[in-house]
Amino acid sequence: MIRVPILMYHSVSDRPNVETRPLAVRPSALAEQLSYLKESGFTPLTMADLIASLHGKGDRHLPERPIVVTFDDGYADFHSEALPLLERYGVPATVFLTSGWVSDAGKEAAGRPLDTMLTWSQAREVASCGIEIGGHSHSHPQLDQLPDNELRQELWRNRALLEDKIGVLVSTMAYPYGYSSARVRREVRRAGYRAACAVNNALAADRHDELALPRLTVAENTSMKTFSRAVEGSRVPLIYMRERTLTKGYAIVRRATYGLRRVRGLV
Repeated sequence: MIRVPILMYHSVSDRPNVETRPLAVRPSALAEQLSYLKESGFTPLTMADLIASLHGKGDRHLPERPIVVTFDDGYADFHSEALPLLERYGVPATVFLTSGWVSDAGKEAAGRPLDTMLTWSQAREVASCGIEIGGHSHSHPQLDQLPDNELRQELWRNRALLEDKIGVLVSTMAYPYGYSSARVRREVRRAGYRAACAVNNALAADRHDELALPRLTVAENTSMKTFSRAVEGSRVPLIYMRERTLTKGYAIVRRATYGLRRVRGLV
């Protein structure tokens, strides 16, 4: 069975704000983690490369120890802090970018950014360095709670803006907050995405739906011992027991909430 750790990062900063702090990592911690991956013989892939390798596209085949490093939202500190470290250790990565949060989004601005975000020029520079740009919706809503027309707008607008402003093909995405549903995944495929990431804190395997690939959360409280165990696939369910329990509980609540809203004609 194929098992691939897909890591989920957010902000990389020594001075995160109150809202980004729980999921932020220090640059020194990221450096130590990337060094571990290099010394341990992992082969980092972008999300697009992972999907291509799984399907044996062209001359691409899955390496012996694959791993995927992803960053959500598109914080400005990816450009200033994470990118230099990724380049130092030779690690390609995927940034899932919320188009309405871009610092110079102008009339396209939407949602409420949690911190200073990448500009379009920085996003283009990041892409030119071999970093994959993926979608993360336009305004970062809870996609599974949106009416169909708003859901489509979030997905299509995001992908169209990214491809237009950055000049790259966008084929992968991540769900804001990790939330999706069968209905959301159908619209994601219709919007042209080949793969999408959730959270779920498990190793991705060939049994998983490629539109709901699980990732492993890396946050401020992730020690090197925990990190190494997670990427090695050692006792992952135990490491993330609390997070997995909460995720299952949230899923039940969210399905019920959406069902009630449908009954009341709100979606």
